[in-house]
Formats: sequence, structure tokens, C-alpha cells
Amino acid sequence: MAHSLKNSHSHSGFSRQLSLEIFALLFIALSPVDAEEKQPNILFLFSDDQSYKTVSCYPEALPGARTPNIDALARAGIRFTHAYMGSWCMPSRASLLTGRHPHGIESMRLAGTYPGSTYDPAVCQFWPKVFRDKGYQTAHIGKWHTGTDTGWGRDWDHQIVWNRPLHPENAGNYFYDQILYEDGVKRMEAGYTTDKYTDWAVDYLKGKKRDADKPWFLWLCYGAIHGPTTPAPRHLGKHQKDEVKRPADLFGPRLGKPAYLEKTQAWVRGENGAVYAGKSGAAFGDNENEKKRTSFEDFVHQTNECVDALDEGIGRVIDALRESGQLENTLIVFTADQGFAMGEHGFRMKLGPWDATYRSPLIVSMPARFPSGKVCQQPVHGVDLVSTFFATAGIAQPWEMHGRDLTPLLKNPEIAESSIRPCFYEHTGHAYGSDVEKTLREDPEHAVHNHVPFYIALNDGRWKYIRYLKADETEELYDLKADPEELINLADDPKQRINLKRLRGLAVDEARRTRAGFSEEMPSSLQMSAEK
Repeated sequence: MAHSLKNSHSHSGFSRQLSLEIFALLFIALSPVDAEEKQPNILFLFSDDQSYKTVSCYPEALPGARTPNIDALARAGIRFTHAYMGSWCMPSRASLLTGRHPHGIESMRLAGTYPGSTYDPAVCQFWPKVFRDKGYQTAHIGKWHTGTDTGWGRDWDHQIVWNRPLHPENAGNYFYDQILYEDGVKRMEAGYTTDKYTDWAVDYLKGKKRDADKPWFLWLCYGAIHGPTTPAPRHLGKHQKDEVKRPADLFGPRLGKPAYLEKTQAWVRGENGAVYAGKSGAAFGDNENEKKRTSFEDFVHQTNECVDALDEGIGRVIDALRESGQLENTLIVFTADQGFAMGEHGFRMKLGPWDATYRSPLIVSMPARFPSGKVCQQPVHGVDLVSTFFATAGIAQPWEMHGRDLTPLLKNPEIAESSIRPCFYEHTGHAYGSDVEKTLREDPEHAVHNHVPFYIALNDGRWKYIRYLKADETEELYDLKADPEELINLADDPKQRINLKRLRGLAVDEARRTRAGFSEEMPSSLQMSAEK
């Protein structure tokens, strides 16, 4: 059984000055003053529904992706090629607040009108409270999607928060007209949210609502790029002429892939080769109201236009760190709650087990401690970030967490491939803690979320293994080196039988290590049935 858990903003200065700053920081790091003696600040930059392909420092980036400030952050730090935070918004945030995979988080559940949710703070504690108790000032700005209780005054010293679960009627207002709570006081905010969140973060870093005598942790949760994808007025049309490449499997057939992909198909063929966004499971050739639909090209253009304000905001935040003299002693982490498919496998959402739908961008930067301009191919998870935050702050973990401290990896990001530890991740829909096992045991037909069955998955640095927690479902195995887009399922290849069994064992081992209640009674796959 899973155990309860107790216990108008354009930016160019950052890009121009970064090289000089890296040199200065390296000089300081070599001086007699030991930078590690001072407890560091932690800036956690968090976007929403952002594909790593929208970040231009990734080699897989879309042709129109341009993120100069995020790219500059990567040049000052370490870019991770494969990072997994969660399968969708709420469990990703829950894992990042607890250091545990969803199956190990008790009392968290959806309640009332979506996205209404709740948890018992006496059972499901969030670690920022621990930092607060140990002398850190904790702050959270932006989107909140983890229970109606945002934890202000308990977990957070300062908070300007859009509480989606508390106000379902306002939950779709990702970019304008949000109901906010600033340190418990409710108000309406009309401005463009990406810019407003940036403004408030800059104010905080420059001293507003911040105790200058304390180290701080700031979680800046942008709502971009989440739908309804809405660029800032200054960016509308900026990417209209960008080249757009359609994924190889935007439409089927998809041999070897699970049958549920017929239900999650989210693109339809129009006239003259056009492709439009449709409802999941839409029939091919459904041309009705074609003029009112968003074309695939417009979807990609709007996404990149939405990223522009995010990139500008990140540049302004880094500027504020530098101008306030805090850049040297701040660990900066940029990532997203999960990936988001740009048509791959027919998807226009998250949830799926493939990199296009799940994998997040991840950059970690602190030149005074760690090397700059490096790329790490070790696959990592969001729970690893939490353990790393504790190690960075020099604070003991207050309960059993599922992650590992990435500090050794940050010091040596080009670690040998032979020492890569498998990265485990999962999708359990709306279920958490022991409710996952209960759903699988008592109501397995409902162990799905938007047609995607519950699953566990593993990336060992080269191979991706996917096992659904649904009886007689298709198992999946991909060679990420030869097939990074995960188009060819090798689970039925006789040459991969030994490798498949190896990866099955590693995935079960990780489920057991993290005390997953379902680890001893997982249903068999079609491949397992055939082997019998």
C-alpha cells in the first residue's frame, strides 16, 4: 500500500550581458570566498503545457521557435535533454510540492466542479512549509492548481495566486480577467497574465514583500502556454510566416500503437490538404464549419507567439536578479508542468506516455557552483528537483521522498552513459495515493483519463518502456536513439525480448521502491499473454 505523506516587455540586456557575467562568476568561484557557505536563493520558473520543441535551444525545436532569454539561461547552465514532471497539470504540481509520485500522495483528490480539488494538509504536507520553518522566505506567484487551500500563511510567506480550484467559473481565464488572492486578499486583475506575473516577480526580487535578511524560494507559475492559447497583442501575427512541419504520424495508421489513439485523434483533414483542430476522436474528412476551425499552422504560430511573452518575462526576471545583486547566489530552474503534443501521434494535449506529450524542457543554472553551457542526457523527474532543492538549501528531507539529489549530476553533467539511472514516471489520472490501487482493483474500467489508461513508464537513457495498468493493453518499447519520435514500437520484436523483460523488471523495481500499492498485482500486457 502507498504510505500516507505526513510529515510591453521586450528584452535584450540579459542575452548581451550574460557572457560577461559568466566570466565574472567563474572568477568569483575561484576566489578564496567559498560561495557555498552562503545559503542560496532558489528561483523556480514554471510554465504550463509547454513542449520542449517551443524552446529554441533544443535541437528538436520547431522552425519558428525563438527564445533568446531561455537560450541564454541554457548557455549559463545545464540543459537536460529528457525531463519528466507529470502527465498533466494537477499531479505534476502535487509531485513538485511533495517530492512524491502521485501514487504516494494521500488525501489529494478532485472534488466538486472541475477543477475543484482538495487535500488534507495534516496528511499531505507541502515542503515549502519546511523551508519556511528553517529560515527561508517562501513566495508563490501565478497559477495554483492543487486544492482550494493554497497554503498562504502556512506554506507561503507571500503569495499572489490565481486559485483555479476555488473558482471554477474563472478557471478558463488563463490570460485575462483573473480572480486573484494576494496574501489572502481577493481582487480581480484584468491585465495580460504573463506580463503581470512577471511584474510581481520583479517587484519581489527587488525587495517588495521580501525580507532582505532571509534566503528565499520563489515559485513563479506562468499560465502560458495553456489554452486558450492567447498571445499578447504585441506578438499577434509575429510568427504568421514561420515554416510549419507536420509530424509524421499526425494521422494514422500507427502500427503497433494502442487502440485508444483512435479516440484521442484530435486533428481532422479538410479540403485541399488542410488540417484543422477537431474534438478528440473526430472522423477524418469531417469538414463541417471548416472556416471556424483553427488550422494546424495557426495552432503552431499562436503557440510560438504565446511563448514570446514568456521568454521576455524570464529575461526581465533574470535582469531583476542581476540588478538586485542576487544572481550569483541564486539557483535558477526553468521547466514546465509537462509537455504538450504539437500533433504528434494525433494528439493536441498532454497525458500520453510519449516524449511529445509528457517530456518538459528543463534548464538548471548557477554558474558560481555548476558548469555552464553543458547538456545532460541523464533522464530526470520532477521529484528529483525537490530533493535537489533540499540539498541546495542544506535542509534535511522531512519525509520519504521519491527523488534523488541531482547535485552530483549538476557538477558533472556529461556523466558516462553506463552510469545512467532509469527515470520512472506514471499517469494515474485523477487518482492519488491508495486511491490508485483501489481504482485498479475495484473499478479498472475507469482507470483512464481522457481515454488514456493509467500507465507506468521508464527511460533508461536509451530505451523507453511503457506498461499500461489495464489488462491486455499494448506494451510499448522504443529505441530513443534510433527513433526519438517514438514511431516504431519494438515490443513485439523477437530480437528485443530479453531487453523488454529487463525493462519490465526495472519499471516494477521502481514501482516497488516508491511503495506503489499496485506494484505486486499489475495486469499483464498483450505481449505477456502471447508469451504464455
